[in-house]
Amino acid sequence: MNTRALAIGFSSLALALTAAGCAKDDTSTTTESGLKLVKAGTLTICTHLPYEPFEFTEGGEVVGFDVDVLKIAADAEGLETEVIDVAWETITTGEALNTNQCDVAAGAMTITDERTAVMDFTDPYFTATQALMTKTGSGISSLEDLAGKKVAVQDGTTGADYVRENAPEDTEIVSYEDSSLMQQAVLTGKTDAGVNDNGLLNYFVSENPEVEVVTEFETGEEYGFSVKKDGNDDLLTAINDGIASDDYDSVYEKWFGTAPTE
Repeated sequence: MNTRALAIGFSSLALALTAAGCAKDDTSTTTESGLKLVKAGTLTICTHLPYEPFEFTEGGEVVGFDVDVLKIAADAEGLETEVIDVAWETITTGEALNTNQCDVAAGAMTITDERTAVMDFTDPYFTATQALMTKTGSGISSLEDLAGKKVAVQDGTTGADYVRENAPEDTEIVSYEDSSLMQQAVLTGKTDAGVNDNGLLNYFVSENPEVEVVTEFETGEEYGFSVKKDGNDDLLTAINDGIASDDYDSVYEKWFGTAPTE
């Protein structure tokens, strides 16, 4: 008899029984209006923090433009909202949605063909460009000025892709896991510049006069919220109704100071 195999068999059985005993209760539900939710009575939102002013923590609560836009849909459906912080890669690959960690993914996420292949997107709710941020008075005014210099980008973003495709070959690209680290790299002089979405960087420079946005790059990007592929059309409709509402205009003005342009 192979006693090692027998031991492994007993061990596997014990693990299976333990897992069964500790299995998480299924709290998923479908509302009367057809919204599929992973938790009854709650719109569960996946994001990756921080990304001011779209989503960040303030006073122990996740707040921001994205959160407020999604609350429009949640309020209309009589739902609470819950925001969970997950790795950006699990959002952009659709994994967070496919594993039922959340109902909707948010994160100032550009709608791309690659992402659309694995997730369903709402209508666009924000138009963005890429922006170049430097220390104030650095003399850098374009990507061409980054030859031989260091530029900070954020992992897995369209800004990182733009720099890799367009910066001079001898530019040293330094990639950071989140936007806060990327911005701090420029602020503290670890890098000469940084590239990311204009909404993010313009908000950051408004809080930190030591840095400035010196130019923007028209990339034709639009943000969308996403739900599971072919899995939640009624939720898409509810969020799209919120984006099209007058409440959206009020939320936009709250975070950006002006009404949205058509």
